[in-house]
Amino acid sequence: MLVVVAHPDDEALWAGGLLASRPLWNVFILALCRGADPDRAPRFRLALDYLDAQGVMGDLDDGPDQAPLADQRVQEAIAGLAPPGPFDLLLTHHPEGEYTRHLRHLEVAQGVRALLGQGALAAPRLWNFAYSDQGGTCLPEPRPDANLLLPLDAASWARKYALITQVYGFAPASWEARTTPRIEAFTCFRNEDDPQP
Repeated sequence: MLVVVAHPDDEALWAGGLLASRPLWNVFILALCRGADPDRAPRFRLALDYLDAQGVMGDLDDGPDQAPLADQRVQEAIAGLAPPGPFDLLLTHHPEGEYTRHLRHLEVAQGVRALLGQGALAAPRLWNFAYSDQGGTCLPEPRPDANLLLPLDAASWARKYALITQVYGFAPASWEARTTPRIEAFTCFRNEDDPQP
């Protein structure tokens, strides 16, 4: 499985329960930003250990101004960091993001779709994280168009919450800790050539 996210912690926030509950899966997590961040980069490596996953970080601009990146730049970063495929499953951001206008989330979703369309990435199944904050009026919650909802049992959610608060170090009152979904939501797409039901 390939997980492509904008930031180290996105994999934990939007799919940490799924990833932590599947220890036999071969998971590779690609985070496109903050590779040189002295706090986040080592925490990402700890998260990989926690999830028994492999991964790599890029260092796309993630400054506070969030200037748009060229589509080609994002696609080159993804293609250059991704291990050789094909992959059984690809997880990434929703084309509309998970909360109001985080530009890097939108760009990553668009980049992944473009690379799938070009054949530069290959996976029979694409799952987009499916959350919305209703235009910033609430914490992210499952989108109405999500076609896969995975409620986390207490132990799975506690493991995910520990990933956010202990491994990534977010305070219990932080937006990230308060957001940590108890239901993981995805919009799932399948290549018509996929033999799986």
